[in-house]
Amino acid sequence: MKKILPFLLILLAAVPCLRAAAPASRATPATSAARVPVPAPREALVKHIETCEAILREFMATPATAIPAEVLKRAHAIIIVNQFKAGFIFGVQGGYGTIMVKRPDGKWSLPALIRSGEASLGLQIGGKTVETIYIITDDKTPRELLNGRLDIGADAKAVAGPKVAEAETWKDGSILQVPVLVYSKKAGLYAGATVKAGFVSRDDEANQLLYNTTYGLPELLYGTWITPAPEVKFLMNYVEKITH
Repeated sequence: MKKILPFLLILLAAVPCLRAAAPASRATPATSAARVPVPAPREALVKHIETCEAILREFMATPATAIPAEVLKRAHAIIIVNQFKAGFIFGVQGGYGTIMVKRPDGKWSLPALIRSGEASLGLQIGGKTVETIYIITDDKTPRELLNGRLDIGADAKAVAGPKVAEAETWKDGSILQVPVLVYSKKAGLYAGATVKAGFVSRDDEANQLLYNTTYGLPELLYGTWITPAPEVKFLMNYVEKITH
């Protein structure tokens, strides 16, 4: 018994040390559940706006992808989306974008940040990112987004939009009656082709951080009292320029 007692004392003394040395990853369920995602810093959101502006400028830089002036003049809203490929051959999932609407007075709204996902376009084979512009030709369609989400091709019919280089294929103007015209820099979309392009959804948290406001998407798009952030003015000025 005298020999066993020292051994037991040593073992009891070692237990706290063993607990302290246990891996930190073995957290209790309560500890894991308490972890919440850290919001994206404002600098990242500014970068999203700048990227969307760059996408629009690149589209307009060449006749093969440029949106005709006649289409832009009829636009009631413009959505610019940057998505990331997540599937093999078909499909992308996840991304961001921005939407601007033309108000009744003819002026364009602030660019509001949105989420995007679930695109399923054959033209994206081999691509790592999907850059798309949606020209919306009516007032009703962008308001669908105020409910939380707009499914392009389901909530509103969508077809591939005509390019400057394809003027002869849409000279009758009938394609301009379609609610959503889809533009991509990849080959494979043609005027008249039906498009199921996934969805876009509102992101009030991102917009509140970007504009330092408590207002959400409706106020940003249709209100006139929120001051534009300096970083979004370049995109606003460019959209004003190409749509007049």
